[in-house]
Amino acid sequence: MNILQMPLSGGRFLDFSGPALVMAIVNCNGDSFYAPSRALGGKAVEMALAAEKDGASIIDFGAESSRPGSSYIRAEEELECLVPVISAFRKRSSLPVSVDTRKAAVAAAALDAGADIINDISALSDDSGMASVCAGRGAAVVLMHKKGVPLTMQDKPGYSDIVSEIKAFFHDAVERVLAAGIPADRIILDPGFGFGKTTENNLEILRRIGVFTSLPRLAENGGTHYPVMVGLSRKSFLGEVSGCDDRLPPTLAANGAAILGGVKIIRVHDVREHVGLVKIFFALKSEK
Repeated sequence: MNILQMPLSGGRFLDFSGPALVMAIVNCNGDSFYAPSRALGGKAVEMALAAEKDGASIIDFGAESSRPGSSYIRAEEELECLVPVISAFRKRSSLPVSVDTRKAAVAAAALDAGADIINDISALSDDSGMASVCAGRGAAVVLMHKKGVPLTMQDKPGYSDIVSEIKAFFHDAVERVLAAGIPADRIILDPGFGFGKTTENNLEILRRIGVFTSLPRLAENGGTHYPVMVGLSRKSFLGEVSGCDDRLPPTLAANGAAILGGVKIIRVHDVREHVGLVKIFFALKSEK
């Protein structure tokens, strides 16, 4: 097993030997918190192709908003928005595709349409059929930590030790999906910035991100560490801490800190700027 590559369907893979990978956000809905990331139908396909041109390594399509205060939507709504877009994009690109969903029916249809990764904010726990769908189709999965549900998750979240709690959550989530038949080399971890966390909680996670990027896989599961993804892009706490109306500068700073801490994937709205960022960090890290 090449520990620097994550195998995907269709002969595709994620290569972790170079700069951190940039995952481009394409929201196929009208509700996600950052309006420029929203696009439907053909416009979503064009947005994804533009992100690929700007250097994105992964496209993340999502149809259900998970911003604070958002509500669950029906699977039929997600399918109507996602499947035609994924199918159309796959005809024009071989770039790895991630789908942000927590419903097994949506995941199954998305994977059949050409997606490679299921990015589930519930860590495959909201829908009892999700793990078997992902295992059966050989999908890679993102296991994200959250506390509560998007509708109410920011109503006074509390922790005694947030880093220890997330670490324990990852341990249990990984054991659960391994038992369901998902291989260790297809698991990505996400600490879930902004999902049931206060500003100080988010800062503490970022300060100690190395705790998560150093979580070991057992030797029988391929050794090394689980790749970590972060979704810091334009989160409200970055504007609060920095005082910037434009959240791009603090987003770049936060993602830079995450990369220094060993993060392998950054999920972003602003692809071109972050591709430049990761190249600079990789150049500084590389030994001559």
